[in-house]
Amino acid sequence: MAGRSAFVEVVVAREATDEIVAAFARLLPQLSSSATPLNKAALAEIIAAPSTLVLLARDTSKGGEIIGTLTLAVFRIPTAVRAWIEDVVVDSGARGSGVGERLTQEAIHLATERGARTIELTSRPSREAARRLYERLGFTVRDTGVYRYDIASRERDG
Repeated sequence: MAGRSAFVEVVVAREATDEIVAAFARLLPQLSSSATPLNKAALAEIIAAPSTLVLLARDTSKGGEIIGTLTLAVFRIPTAVRAWIEDVVVDSGARGSGVGERLTQEAIHLATERGARTIELTSRPSREAARRLYERLGFTVRDTGVYRYDIASRERDG
């Protein structure tokens, strides 16, 4: 597996650039058809947030082209430091080559460095390859209910 991802360099985004905005415009629709495109200001806000790390997977064999991203949120609550992995997406042409694994491994490393006791994530049942990856890396399915309060739909219906 190591050889398959040898062309991947994972870095933390430090500022919103036109290149990163363009990468998100290309990648987010591959994750969710309802994802709203991010402009430079929105992306800058996410990158600047102290509890959020935006990881970028770059293909070093293609001049550093961004081929994947993962967002890691690390935050303190009264019981511990927690971490959540969100919005993991690998470009369709790079899937199966270890990019998602490298992104997730770096997220685990960064969360551990910041003192997180656990790392949570969710993955739709239809994302079978992603779910196999997470389980292989040591994530386990929790026996819990995830609840969602949809503010936008409440405001529309309200």
